[in-house]
Amino acid sequence: MNTKALPFWGLTLAQALAFTTSATAQGVRVFGPPRPGHARPPLWINVGHSSHGGGGGGGTSLATPPYTPQQIQTAYGFSALYTNSIPITGSGQTIAIVDAYGSPTLNSDLAAFTNQFKLPAANLTVVNYPAGSTPPANSGWAQETSLDVEWAHAIAPGANILLVVAADSSFANLMGAVQLAATTPGVSAVSMSWGGQESGSIEATYDSYFATPGVTFVASAGDSGEIGGSVQVEWPAASPNVIAVGGTTLQLASSGAWHAETAWSSGGGGISDFEAQPSWQNGWFQPAWSPLDRGVPDVAYLANPNYGVYVAYNGAWYEFGGTSVGAPQWAALVALSNSSRTDGNTLGRLAPPGAAVYSTANLGTKTTYGGYASNTTYFHDITQGQNGHDSDDKCYAGYDLVTGVGSPRANNLVPALSTK
Repeated sequence: MNTKALPFWGLTLAQALAFTTSATAQGVRVFGPPRPGHARPPLWINVGHSSHGGGGGGGTSLATPPYTPQQIQTAYGFSALYTNSIPITGSGQTIAIVDAYGSPTLNSDLAAFTNQFKLPAANLTVVNYPAGSTPPANSGWAQETSLDVEWAHAIAPGANILLVVAADSSFANLMGAVQLAATTPGVSAVSMSWGGQESGSIEATYDSYFATPGVTFVASAGDSGEIGGSVQVEWPAASPNVIAVGGTTLQLASSGAWHAETAWSSGGGGISDFEAQPSWQNGWFQPAWSPLDRGVPDVAYLANPNYGVYVAYNGAWYEFGGTSVGAPQWAALVALSNSSRTDGNTLGRLAPPGAAVYSTANLGTKTTYGGYASNTTYFHDITQGQNGHDSDDKCYAGYDLVTGVGSPRANNLVPALSTK
């Protein structure tokens, strides 16, 4: 694949981008459908770079992707937390990231990313599952691993990061790694930027792994609507005890401020074939939807690879997208919220994390479509677009099966979740 990698050693980002000024932006999946019993990351790469135009509606000057950590911090409201009278950076929290195979260049990738964007030094620990295993190299998973670690650190720069590397992409090993992560002292959020086909047997075996008190589990919703290898939503995003992250196209003003956000046409979402609707989704669905089972996703984040984020990998800069971008950053948001608590608890200890998210989002009023309205103090309610795979999965005011209750306004959402 011609990835138009941007060499970065000794170069500024502006110099690196000069290598691709004539390229056309185009998002391409890194992985095909997963094998039965296995998962794969919903990771997309932009195989070229373009300016994406020079202006927005009303003459607004738009920022040019790929986006930097500082731009995303500003757009979603994280930067206000870092400059609080008592800075909220995730200090004292540990974010666990579970991936398969790992990344042999992770340390140099993270160092380059941290140095380029002037982030604090990261506190990273890597363990393998099973203990003593030596996973083979896998370039796609390596890219995902570097993305996850870099961007979790970018959003919660004061948090510790624990990377648990599964020996392969089987659910058996990935879920063993999840269990190890969740039971490691200090871990309060687990990021899973991967998924596979729903299966009644897999879900019956592993759903209980997401019931660890005080730990929030976050997963990408996938990149194929209700397809995911067959006509289904993806698991583990479909598990009721997981926060599922859908995808958007995010446009920023040149100042870095949030400008507009619509559904990403390749995002994942829909209604589960196996999981019952959790109580916290009651009242959010439109009356016409059937069956009233578990809806995916819960929330949203930028995912369009043509409006993607910078990732340092193996001596080059890349522009990545996919819903795998959102899982580590939502896990980082949870770590920020937990670090600001004054009661000694973490999200998920007093009530399920999903219940906390939906109760915060609930305005208590109904939209014209019949479901609850999203509280725009805490969320950007995404009302335009669809996932492109199912004509029924469109964006609406309030909850929808493409972007959930919306993307975060972290400056307000993080403090609100700290009381749940």
